[in-house]
Amino acid sequence: MKLLGLLRHAKSDWDDLSLRDFDRGLNNRGRKGAALMGAHISALGLPWQRIIASPAERVRCTLEASGLGLPVSWCDNAYMADADTLLELLRSQGGKDEALLLAAHNPGLQELALKLVPPEGENALFDEVMAKFPTAALAVFELDTADWAGITPGCGRLTHFVRPRDLDPALGPQGRD
Repeated sequence: MKLLGLLRHAKSDWDDLSLRDFDRGLNNRGRKGAALMGAHISALGLPWQRIIASPAERVRCTLEASGLGLPVSWCDNAYMADADTLLELLRSQGGKDEALLLAAHNPGLQELALKLVPPEGENALFDEVMAKFPTAALAVFELDTADWAGITPGCGRLTHFVRPRDLDPALGPQGRD
């Protein structure tokens, strides 16, 4: 079994419209959400070994603000990747790590989350992911594979899903900067 966490970057900053999408950082709400989610991820006590991440500035800022302190593998092809590209990225990780976090973007992360769960594994958490995978949300999966190369659609069990607003209602849609 492998353990996979999908972490979407936190709320990005749109104040400087001259910045390319890739170069946007986080707004105040995003920094707060990233820090809160980092504390939550640490408190889960799961044995994360490494983060695979999009090199976009908002992902970099999310990981920095999270305080997770895990080694990061920056992967250019994770930037705005679709579910199939993210799946291939995970398959290329080999068998060394038992627990990986993937920090990237929507809609690819949400699509991947939905793709990993077989129809008979759909539950209330799956319904929440299907409805929306908001910024700084975390989904955790147990994957029925001994090697990352063996990940296939439907091989996962969604065991945890949390959004910043679940931990602090002020970080929900009504708490906008």
